[in-house]
Amino acid sequence: MVKKGIGGANTKTGLAFEGEKELCSFFKKQENYEIKNMFGVHNKNKNDAFEVLYKGKHVANIFKKHAIYVYLKKYHNLDWNLFLTKKLLPDDSIFVYKNNTFFIIEIKTQNVVGSVDEKLQTCDFKRKQWQKLLSILNCKVEYWYLLSEWFKKPEYKDTLNYIINSNCRYFFEYIPLKELNLPL
Repeated sequence: MVKKGIGGANTKTGLAFEGEKELCSFFKKQENYEIKNMFGVHNKNKNDAFEVLYKGKHVANIFKKHAIYVYLKKYHNLDWNLFLTKKLLPDDSIFVYKNNTFFIIEIKTQNVVGSVDEKLQTCDFKRKQWQKLLSILNCKVEYWYLLSEWFKKPEYKDTLNYIINSNCRYFFEYIPLKELNLPL
């Protein structure tokens, strides 16, 4: 439908929309991958941070909601409110060491017209806010959407074009591991 919009069906090599939408759950089921809790305790509010190991090598960190702020404070002495006036809470985020990149991933599904339509139009602002916050770490920031099939409808063409024009990306149904630059 739109250049750089990606869809697919190979759920063995990517974060799938149906089934395993959470990065952590996905990696737990992948061969040669192991997940370890970074903070040593499981938080029932899904605000955990995890190390991602591939064949025993630490390749990435996953952060749920508030955990990214705990990580920034604990490991980088970075206070978010010195950079932002309001916390942003991503559905998922992953820092990949190989390419020194934070991937902020928002998972959006829809089956009737509603507020998610407008949320997709906030990507430019949110990407810039994440860049401002993470600039002290001297890393790249990518802002991505994992979208359900609903958003393939013709009435989303302008919105999907806007996402691409805002230097953000979207994927339908799954995100291939190769796009994150993680081993297969």
